[in-house]
Amino acid sequence: MDTITINRKELKKIIRETFEDVINDKKNLIGEAVVEAMEDIGLAKAMEQGRTGEYVDTSKFKKKLASKIKRLK
Repeated sequence: MDTITINRKELKKIIRETFEDVINDKKNLIGEAVVEAMEDIGLAKAMEQGRTGEYVDTSKFKKKLASKIKRLK
């Protein structure tokens, strides 16, 4: 195997170009990850704000849900 010698400036340029290529190729993946993280944070905040210690009766909830579903049909 041959040995290749490059200086720090050349190495930095190669690493930067490689990093840019990866980001450009995986742009959608990175964007989806950011959106998903933001959704998770929003859901967690909503859950925290919704914690009041008051609970809804299950049967009342089901009846209300069923009536809303019937209206949509």
